[in-house]
Amino acid sequence: MSDTETARFLLESRGTSRDLGAFVVAARFSRDNSCVAFALGDGTLHIVRITGPATWQSVPVHDGATLALAQDAAPTGFISGGDDGAFHRIAADGTVTGIASFGMKWVEQVACFSDPKGRGSLLACSVGKNVHLFDAAGQKLKELPHPSTVTGLVFDAKGKRVGASHYNGASLWFVGARADSPRKLEWKGSHTGIAIHPDGDAVVTAMQENALHGWRLSDNQHMRMSGYPSKSAALSFTHTGRWLASSGADSMVLWPFFGGGPMGKAPMELAGGDGVLCTQVACHPQEELVAGGFADGLVVVAAIGSSRILPLAPPEHGPVSALAWSPDGSRIAFGTEQGFAALIDLSAH
Repeated sequence: MSDTETARFLLESRGTSRDLGAFVVAARFSRDNSCVAFALGDGTLHIVRITGPATWQSVPVHDGATLALAQDAAPTGFISGGDDGAFHRIAADGTVTGIASFGMKWVEQVACFSDPKGRGSLLACSVGKNVHLFDAAGQKLKELPHPSTVTGLVFDAKGKRVGASHYNGASLWFVGARADSPRKLEWKGSHTGIAIHPDGDAVVTAMQENALHGWRLSDNQHMRMSGYPSKSAALSFTHTGRWLASSGADSMVLWPFFGGGPMGKAPMELAGGDGVLCTQVACHPQEELVAGGFADGLVVVAAIGSSRILPLAPPEHGPVSALAWSPDGSRIAFGTEQGFAALIDLSAH
């Protein structure tokens, strides 16, 4: 990333950071933009209040490692899963409430849909082969079985369907169906993550074999996206759905989902060229921007369709393992495998 070498990193002037001492599993902002949470491999959650002077609060959540973190359905707070079998809700003030407990089984994936009208909000978690669906109050609604361990979990943009990746493909469920029968999206191999297009007509999974696979739901067309030197750990659609950003190469790889793409179309590569693996990507919630974190700790934001790159953090703190935008797009948070966590204010940029 030669055009970032002489630039000033915004972490120095517009950031707050801490060395938290454990692998940062995930970073998520609350829906009201008031705080951000960093989930750690030691089972703690670090909540940073960002309305006013930044304050950091450490909250013990899991008796073991935290495995997954998501926004809560409420404007504030978060939900998390751990290897202690617990599915928890964490309020912005650090109060922890148990939603469900699964004994010795790991809660490996969590997801949430928040209804903007305050009705129909949903929580979900995966335990082994099963997805457990709850209402916003934490009351269990149903259990959805899969042929193998669930590796990725996501709601569509309207909250009408929940998708899960697993071995040999993915399953797509209508959450309000009286008779639960999934749409089976089949492709041989190990699928390790999932994303649903903003318009709901495409599902994409990351695969163990250094490729992405997609299904266009309207005509059952398969979409094969390959050529990665490593496994893609992160998938993120732009807010318009025109591009799918992915990690797994020495750049941010963006596949076009317009003009008949991605099949037969070459991907766009941003902020690459130094041979350092991109480990995390996250698209801006409102603009055609994508953030990327790299294996050397470098974090940048790139403008899609131009060569402009904004350097956020230098390559000093270990591989980036977590990356997230605030809902209003004014801040970005990231964490690393070495336990470094940071929050950067981009509101003036």
